Amino acid sequence: MDFLKAVKAVCITVFGLLSSWLGVLAVPVYVLVGCNVMDYATGLAAAHRRGQKVSSYIGVLGIAKKVCMWLLIAVGAVVDWLLLYAGDQLGVDIHLPMLVASLTAVWLIVNEVISILENIGDTGVPLPGFLTKIVEGLKSKIESAEE
Repeated sequence: MDFLKAVKAVCITVFGLLSSWLGVLAVPVYVLVGCNVMDYATGLAAAHRRGQKVSSYIGVLGIAKKVCMWLLIAVGAVVDWLLLYAGDQLGVDIHLPMLVASLTAVWLIVNEVISILENIGDTGVPLPGFLTKIVEGLKSKIESAEE
């Protein structure tokens, strides 16, 4: 029992520190990581049905792509910090913390969800049409907000 309590304490500490550090980006980052895991797993399941070969090289490339998604959010956060700094130097108060990073995270999450749905569809599971339409509509709304 003591071992389980220690593991729980370490997990709580790590997630507490990470959540504190990420701030408003914590929830989108956690959701993205969850979607990354689901996309990877459903991609492996769908690969067999697609007739694709599963190899460690392809797997490492997929993991590298997921890590680059996290780095893209970090780039969005840097842009946000630059905008806040520029606004501060100009005397303009900007009330949208982490806007670029949040939009980037949501856009990535939507793309991951689309990929998950495609993978699930390729495994032979029927998809409800409304779900695909909602996700595609959300993607177009986010992309129009980018402009």
